[in-house]
Amino acid sequence: MQFVEEIVVDEFLPTVRSLLAGELREQGLTQSEVAEVLGISQSAVSKYAHGDVTTNDRIAADERVQTLVTDLAEGLAAGDVTPVQALIEIEVLIRELESGGDLLAQLHEDAVPELAEHGTGFRVHDPESDLRTSERVLSSLRRGLRILENASGFSTLIPAVGSNLVACTPDANDVDDVAGVPGRIFDVKGRTTVPAEPEFGVSEHVATVLLAARRHGSDAAAAINIQYDEDLLGDLREAGRVTAEFDESDDIPSSIGAAIEDEPEASVLYQTGGMGIEPLIYVLGPDAESVADTVRSLL
Repeated sequence: MQFVEEIVVDEFLPTVRSLLAGELREQGLTQSEVAEVLGISQSAVSKYAHGDVTTNDRIAADERVQTLVTDLAEGLAAGDVTPVQALIEIEVLIRELESGGDLLAQLHEDAVPELAEHGTGFRVHDPESDLRTSERVLSSLRRGLRILENASGFSTLIPAVGSNLVACTPDANDVDDVAGVPGRIFDVKGRTTVPAEPEFGVSEHVATVLLAARRHGSDAAAAINIQYDEDLLGDLREAGRVTAEFDESDDIPSSIGAAIEDEPEASVLYQTGGMGIEPLIYVLGPDAESVADTVRSLL
């Protein structure tokens, strides 16, 4: 794991300081004056001057870096630019070069190839980035799955078709925006078994239920399917959960839509089965952990 900040510290800053030290020396500043302007030691300036510091050729060759270094060196030498202003200008350039597809972003992708999968629009420092959002959903899902794995007796609630705990992004539109367990969660000799790490786009059934509920007004962002049992429904109602029945033999989105319209506050959906259809309960909630906690409370 390598952070983009490490690219900045290990490659960008040494390169820019080396270029800037050289430009300042050409502007007539002494080694001592260069050290004072840059806030580094004279020995560091000497290393830059003698090429003893490793620099990055791609950064040094970037036209924006070269232009900024030249402008700052001239301004610092003339006294028109203060060291603080120079720092700010360099920080601004760093943020620009970190944006999706730009120089530092490319260097970061070279170091962490997985980042390239998220496209050129990705920006590491963007608090609303799709990657940050999806990773938070996956993190929540992993915590929820741990709750279920450690919940004594959860395997008894797993239906024959298997369970799946799913969670979606805030603006989820389809199953690709919903993360779940590949292959579902199964009962293997009385033990809850999660066969693989959660991924997006791997749960069609439970994801469809969650998305349908959201499209008809539910604010749920996670869901799980468990065995149907009247006693379980009773326990959920006693806990304050509103339940609503739907017909899974019909079009699921339409059936769930009708159920939510009848019970807008419903956070538990269920169907009692039919020819070739196993009866199931679907517990919905704001996140994977809370859904898992609700299920654990039934044990």
